[in-house]
Amino acid sequence: MKPLIGVTTSARSGWRIFPLVAFNLWLAGGRGVRWVAGRPSDVAEVDGIIIGGGDDISPDLYGGQLITSSTLDDERDAMERRLVEEAMAQGKPVLGICRGSQMLNVALGGRLDQDAYGTYATSERFWTILPRKTVEIVPQTRLAAHAGTVPMKVNALHSQAVTTLGQGLRVAARDTGGMIQAVERTEEPFALGVQWHPEHLFYAHRQRAIFRALVSAARAASRKEAQLPQVDTGAPQAP
Repeated sequence: MKPLIGVTTSARSGWRIFPLVAFNLWLAGGRGVRWVAGRPSDVAEVDGIIIGGGDDISPDLYGGQLITSSTLDDERDAMERRLVEEAMAQGKPVLGICRGSQMLNVALGGRLDQDAYGTYATSERFWTILPRKTVEIVPQTRLAAHAGTVPMKVNALHSQAVTTLGQGLRVAARDTGGMIQAVERTEEPFALGVQWHPEHLFYAHRQRAIFRALVSAARAASRKEAQLPQVDTGAPQAP
């Protein structure tokens, strides 16, 4: 059986995004089920989870200040924070995409910068699903093992970014201005958060590697085996 991955989406736009995420999971050897706030979502019934992209995360979750440009979804915030906490408690792997990377960090006790491009004034600012933004992968990270350390072109649809790391996380990538673009967990269970949207870049092998890493971890979780050795074994000889 292919590992089953619960995928959180926006109630408004998730019907458009979920098929793309599910396609990436299929390419990686997994299968997805869509979760939205207000409907059942049980970590015990899946082998891993993806926290998807969407609206900003409420600063109430990490003690930040609300800014007027924020678009919030409190019900989704509560659902996704619960899912990350339950995944950690049950030993299920997590992939965070854009907002999901931020939620992974917040659920583990970290904080966000709500005006990231104001803080990192030299960071390239794009709002596009096209791969135009440059990110630099931190050497000797799990992301580097799968995607390599050659600077990567990614898309960008965010205004917030991770600032203070959550418990057990380390920086896995930054953009050219120093803004954090990926975080990863250093211990079991596997968890990776990327600030970009790899589901739109399925034609790029380095982006598909992100989904393969999650599926490898989920397969190990389904067998009650350690995830990180399986993820590391499946890492390609990335450049």
